[in-house]
Amino acid sequence: MKISKSGFDAVQQEQESRIARGGLGSRPSLLLSPCQIPIIRQGTWSPKPNRTMAADAIRIERPTTNSKLFAHTRWDAVPAAAGLFHLAYLLGLYFLFPHAPLWVMLILGFVYSLMVNANINGVGHNFIHNPFFRSQLLNRLFGITQSIACCFSQTMYDGVHMQHHKGNSDRQDEKGDTIDWLSIYRHGHDGEAENPWSYVFLGFFRDDVGAIRKDLRKRKNGDEFWGNIELAAFATTLLVMAIIVPSNPIHFINWRFMLYFLPFWYLGHCFSYLNGYYRHYGANPDKPIAWGVSSYGRIYNWLFFYNGYHAEHHFRPKVHWTKMEKFRRSIEDLQKQEGVRTIKRAHMLGFLDPDLPKRRQTSAREDARVAGFVSSARSK
Repeated sequence: MKISKSGFDAVQQEQESRIARGGLGSRPSLLLSPCQIPIIRQGTWSPKPNRTMAADAIRIERPTTNSKLFAHTRWDAVPAAAGLFHLAYLLGLYFLFPHAPLWVMLILGFVYSLMVNANINGVGHNFIHNPFFRSQLLNRLFGITQSIACCFSQTMYDGVHMQHHKGNSDRQDEKGDTIDWLSIYRHGHDGEAENPWSYVFLGFFRDDVGAIRKDLRKRKNGDEFWGNIELAAFATTLLVMAIIVPSNPIHFINWRFMLYFLPFWYLGHCFSYLNGYYRHYGANPDKPIAWGVSSYGRIYNWLFFYNGYHAEHHFRPKVHWTKMEKFRRSIEDLQKQEGVRTIKRAHMLGFLDPDLPKRRQTSAREDARVAGFVSSARSK
């Protein structure tokens, strides 16, 4: 399906909104017109033919299916099954803990941490943008299973993630705030991204449940209610696990399991924040096509359902995971022109990338680019 003029207008309106709210700080921003994307490059601005893009040059192909169960494609059975497997794995840890040796449980606990990361950034992420099922009730029920498996609210994650796409890891405004609650610049200093250590290990504690609920309440579609249901579902599950020891005979007060489980749960969410950090570190918050950093490893993208194509995802968030490779090929030349950053490793291992820019170098480069742009504009 071709992107209409309204598709470009939506991006332009979002940028205008960010400017109005100070989301871009004092840095100049370029707005997309329906038929071209002006370019800031090496301190110059020029809508030359080789730096423009016709609206019909980008195509988004939406999958369709005649399935009465799945909304977009039967391939969504794969991430749906992966989400249910994650829930079964959590229950397996609980029932196995009284019987297996500690060294086995430690290995399985670490695997659970990795699964939390993969679920949040693969299954749960795609479920937000393209809900799997035609039935709204079935989508709600699947959200509950996700919430129990990861021990958080899938619907509240939806609220946080939509705020992420409103800001696209934007820099601080004049008041030191960001639109994106997850922005790597939100708790940074002097225009730099935050130190990855604090972002990864403190991010888990920074969610403002009150602000998330307020945002869900504005939707007026039942999301706040279902978010509370999900919170109650995983809290009740953890409470049962903390009280009942599944042994023969049954014992009570399962403190050993909770002492074992909670650190791996926390570690899994830390892995998720680590992923998120390097999906945006080195990206350009002022340029839509470069809002994210991409990694194209095949196995990585199979496991994360193509969320490694993160620059592509932020450019067009509704592209289905089964169409991501094709979409990338359609904009690959433009991405190269605009210097979209890519890394060779999975995002969670982004700190090992040999071309990783230093944080201070990143800030200095951006300042020099903007200063060059302003100087060039004034000279004209």
